[in-house]
Amino acid sequence: MNDKSAAADFAEFYTATRDNCLRAVYASTGDLTAAEDLVAEAFARAWARWPSVGKHPVPAAWVVRTALNARISWWRRTRREVSLPGLADDRPADDRGFSEAVDRAVMTALLRLPERQRQVIALRVFLDLDTAQTARALGIAPGTVTAHLARATAALRTELSPDTAETTGPERP
Repeated sequence: MNDKSAAADFAEFYTATRDNCLRAVYASTGDLTAAEDLVAEAFARAWARWPSVGKHPVPAAWVVRTALNARISWWRRTRREVSLPGLADDRPADDRGFSEAVDRAVMTALLRLPERQRQVIALRVFLDLDTAQTARALGIAPGTVTAHLARATAALRTELSPDTAETTGPERP
């Protein structure tokens, strides 16, 4: 692959996947500004390694995983210096630029999930990866992905459907 076709191939990949990668990282981090920085860094790394990343079975998953790893690295460097706020508070999710793509109530509910469940939801929903691809991207077993997905969807269903008791039928004595 020559330099022009590699650049065109990467540009096409970037254009096609940037928004989904950003949504996936944003859903996992809950901070749009940080997600934008992390995704930009991950795409820069992907460009630098494009001959090998381009051959990855799911290059978008590589970008998301790289962004999430960069977040973990940043957190490890700064955790002693900065007190990070809890993600399970009732603050509204920052949805600048995502009003049509990610509903505020859904994002708030996602932020209440444990981090691994948010990552699984982000990869399965926003990147539309299957269980095996999600497992490879996160470095966990496929059964673990399935378990996290089941727990996350149950929690989201409960939180986003306040009338659950009405839809499940009458209570038994």
